[in-house]
Amino acid sequence: MTSFILDPGQIETESMRIIRTGLTRPWSEDEYPVVERLIHTSGDPSLEQVIAIHPQAIACGLKALKEGANVITDVEMVRAGISKEKLKSLGGTVESYLNAPGVSEQAKAWGITRSMTAFRMHPERLRGAIVAIGNAPTALLEVLRLAENPETCPALIVGIPVGFVGAKESKDLLWEKVNLPSITVLGTRGGSPLAATVINALIYTAISQIRSS
Repeated sequence: MTSFILDPGQIETESMRIIRTGLTRPWSEDEYPVVERLIHTSGDPSLEQVIAIHPQAIACGLKALKEGANVITDVEMVRAGISKEKLKSLGGTVESYLNAPGVSEQAKAWGITRSMTAFRMHPERLRGAIVAIGNAPTALLEVLRLAENPETCPALIVGIPVGFVGAKESKDLLWEKVNLPSITVLGTRGGSPLAATVINALIYTAISQIRSS
């Protein structure tokens, strides 16, 4: 009979050991938590090959979190997966405007998606925030447009929309923005759990660094 590890702590430790042992790319020490958590959440070691982390992404994300930055998500599923209490301890909150008053009506008037409309109607909330997109490529396109203005530019964009219509292309556009700190998973793979995972990895790292300083 197969012997299973039953202790939660041991399961996580062994999982991370297996993931770390299997990594093939030269990640920096501060990138490991994000890479390992993405692989852990997806259960897919091959995901490593399409993870893309801007050279300043981790530093910018941690700095923003330590300064109390908010996290803005495209959908409620991403918002639900983020550790709100941990983020609160850093002074930030998680926001999503998908269901905010007037968004649905305005989306119909503009002829665009609600997720895109939600960002377009609340551009002032983006400045200095961390944006986490795990579902809607159209939302990522709108954030990229708003990021061109310093007054509505986020500190970090975690853009990991999933799907076959616009997801790959929107992430390619994000990755081409060499002056914009970002974290993404190139190609069609992605999703809300992965976007939330990246945010949580950054939150835990920020708290750990504060405690050890």
